[in-house]
Amino acid sequence: LKKLLQQSGPFQLKKRNNICLYLCASIISQQLSTKVADVIYQRFLHLYGTKKPTASQIANTTIDKLRSIGLSNAKANYVKNVAQFEIEFGLNAKRLRKMTNEEVVDYLIVIKGVGKWTIEMLLMFALGREDIFAVDDLGIQNAMAELYKMEHLDKKELKLAMQNISDKWSPYRTYACLHLWHWKDNAPTPRKKSSKGKN
Repeated sequence: LKKLLQQSGPFQLKKRNNICLYLCASIISQQLSTKVADVIYQRFLHLYGTKKPTASQIANTTIDKLRSIGLSNAKANYVKNVAQFEIEFGLNAKRLRKMTNEEVVDYLIVIKGVGKWTIEMLLMFALGREDIFAVDDLGIQNAMAELYKMEHLDKKELKLAMQNISDKWSPYRTYACLHLWHWKDNAPTPRKKSSKGKN
């Protein structure tokens, strides 16, 4: 990891207050390229004529209308689930910032469509938590497998090895993830067929 730190500049974490909208954006972007996700997210905002639609506006949007901008039926339902959760239970950023990482996971994991990976991204990029290690992220897995010569390991062995390596990076594992993502996106392409994957 030391090489990566020398190759890329320092990263800064930003905190966001609109947790509902952040979760909606995360759901929209799942399994899509950044470019496609951005296009669909802009269409999503355009539905409401504002950059900050309310939870009520999103909850009252029909599935058909959400599907018309390119969302799958599942994602359309998940987005509405997030909005309904805010209405019923609250997604106040100040309240979430007072919770531990584990408490945030336990609080949000009950929302259908919001998994552990999505919550980890929220902890990093909305709540600014510095010690999150996204072991299930495909980009992190690919980067570490390549950097630490672990391509021969099966998924279970790889994740265990990743956790052991990442323990040394605590309490700044979020920044380690940022450097790994940055390196993976900018890694030199080998002459042989690349197995590069992007999450």
